[in-house]
This record gives sequence, structure tokens and C-alpha cells, in this order.
Amino acid sequence: MDFVVVAAEQPSPASAMFTKSRFAGPSVVVSRANAADRCARAVVVISKNANVATGEEGLANAREILRGVAAAIDCEDDEVLIASTGVIGRQYPMDRVRTGLSKITWPFVNDSADAVATAMMTTDTVPKIASAPIAGTGAVVVGVAKGVGMIEPDMATLITLVFTDAEIDAEQLDAAFRSVIDRTFNCVSIDTDTSTSDTAIVMASGAAGPVDAAPFMSALYDVCLSLTKQVARDGEGAATLIEVIVDGARDDAQAKRVAKAIVNSPLVKTAVHGADPNWGRVAMAIGKCSDDVDIDEDKVVIRFGNHECYPAQVDGKRLAAIAEYLRGDDVLIHVTLGIAEGSATVWGCDLTDGYVRINADYTS
Repeated sequence: MDFVVVAAEQPSPASAMFTKSRFAGPSVVVSRANAADRCARAVVVISKNANVATGEEGLANAREILRGVAAAIDCEDDEVLIASTGVIGRQYPMDRVRTGLSKITWPFVNDSADAVATAMMTTDTVPKIASAPIAGTGAVVVGVAKGVGMIEPDMATLITLVFTDAEIDAEQLDAAFRSVIDRTFNCVSIDTDTSTSDTAIVMASGAAGPVDAAPFMSALYDVCLSLTKQVARDGEGAATLIEVIVDGARDDAQAKRVAKAIVNSPLVKTAVHGADPNWGRVAMAIGKCSDDVDIDEDKVVIRFGNHECYPAQVDGKRLAAIAEYLRGDDVLIHVTLGIAEGSATVWGCDLTDGYVRINADYTS
């Protein structure tokens, strides 16, 4: 349950995005090179070991795994991508990995997305799976993801694999994937920490025939949005999904910047966890965006759900209603800046003692 390979019957159009971390591991290094031609045959994921900061031995081990998978499915080494997740600074247990490689037989008989999602898990509490039909066709998009901590993406986030039987050329696939990633996975944050191993991959086998761009993009977005929310909801120790909408911004980039400042604030997160209607913490988070000099507090509106907190006067009755709202499983924080038409939505979770316990004992 810590080693999984997904393979196509033939080389397929593919797109991949990776972490910008300066401590990126060998899995990212070799996959970035192998994905450059936007074509892949297979992807292998190893969980519970990130293979990061492992030097030349770690790089050699990653390449050995690619050779082993390629030999098993009869393809070239550079047609295989690899992703790893888990503890940093430890070498792969290569004796165990070689045993696993020796047992690979092609063609595969298991086509369960649940098995793939489960095998990728580390501190995840549930496997994360989503699927959507492509309207007007018999094709589908299926995605899996892992990740609940060390998550604020700088390209994609965590590890996510998306597969479709739609026929779509590599250039269109790449453009669609990057657009969707920017509006979904790049809008989630659990703890502001960007992983050294972030990898997002999409492959299109073409088995179901050609599709139009618009319905494909819609299905891809639906799958990635679902996975994004699943990741946020399953944040380490989390009890509440937080959605932050910022509108009325100068542009979408400003809206996203302000929304991230809110969802990343430990004080906002703990207020949500404690159902404390302390809207002043949201105001504080907005105010941290000090370079955005066009933000004027007299134009800002802050809401929890449908409850306006500012500039409306909040009496005891309204505070009680807001506190009750914050006890729900999903909390919406909606901020209007009153500048122009820019908007963004981001997702995160509350901050609990469970997050501290999980990460205090992560390697021990």
C-alpha cells in the first residue's frame, strides 16, 4: 500500500507541474525532465518516503525505479514519471522496492481509482477520488490526490494524478491543466508550507475518441475542484472546511493575495475552530497586505456566511448567530474590497491541537 503504478497501453499526451522548492527531490528532478516532451506511458508513486535531500544515491535510486517500471511494462525509461511523498532525508528502502518491482506483471488487471488513492496516502485519513463525465461524449475524467499537511502550493500541490480517456492533443491538454490548476489546487492552503515534492500529472489515453475543449475543461475543473476541497477538508487535525471569497478587488491577483492572507492566518483558523465570532482577526489579515495601498478600510465589507460583521454594528444577538454559524462543518468568509471587479476563492481548514500532535510526532 505504499507503491503504485498507473500505466497506459501506449505513450499518451501528458502534462505535469512540479514544486518550485529549492529543495526539490530526485522524483521532481527526473520527472520534470521526462515530462518535458508532454508525453508519458506511466507514473509510479511511492508514499511514506519523500526521497528529498538524499544526494546522488537518492537520484540513482529514483532512476533505478524508473528503469524497473519501464522494463516491466516494456517502454523507455523516459516515458515513466515518478512522484514521492513522506519523510524527508531518508533513502528509499531499495530492497523492498526491488521486491515490489519484480512482482509487476503487464498488462495490469486492477483499474481501481480507490486502490491508487489509498496507496498514495500518508497522514491522510481518507482516500481522495473524483470523477466527472465529459458532456456529450462517452469520455470521463478521473482524479486522485493525497495531501493533508505541508500544503501551500507554488505550482500545483501535494500529489495529484488525473486520467482521462478523451483524445486531446498535448498542447491543449497542457494549457487546460495549467489553467485549472491555477484556479483549484493553487488556491488551497493548509499550513502555508510548500512541499519539496509537489507533483500534478494528467494523462490522456484517447481511447474514447476526440472531445471538444470546453466540455473537457469543465470536467477537468470539476474533478480538480472536488479534490481541492477534499484536501482542505482532510487537513491534518482539521474539523472545519474554510472557504474564503474575496471580490471587488483591483484584479484577480490581488483578490487571491488577500484571500490567502485570511485563510493562512493562525488567528483566523483558531477563531473558526473555537466558533469565536472574532471578525477583527479577518480585518487584521486583510491589513497585513500592506503593499496593496488601494485597500481602504472604509470600503471593505466582512461577512461570515451571510452575516455581515463589518462595517455593520455587531450586537450580542448577531455575535451569537455568527458563533452558531461557525460551529458548522463548512465556514464561508466573504470579503468585498470595494475597488473594482477582481475576485478569487481559496480553501483551507481550521487549526486544531490535532495538527500540532500529528506534526510534533511525525517521524517519531
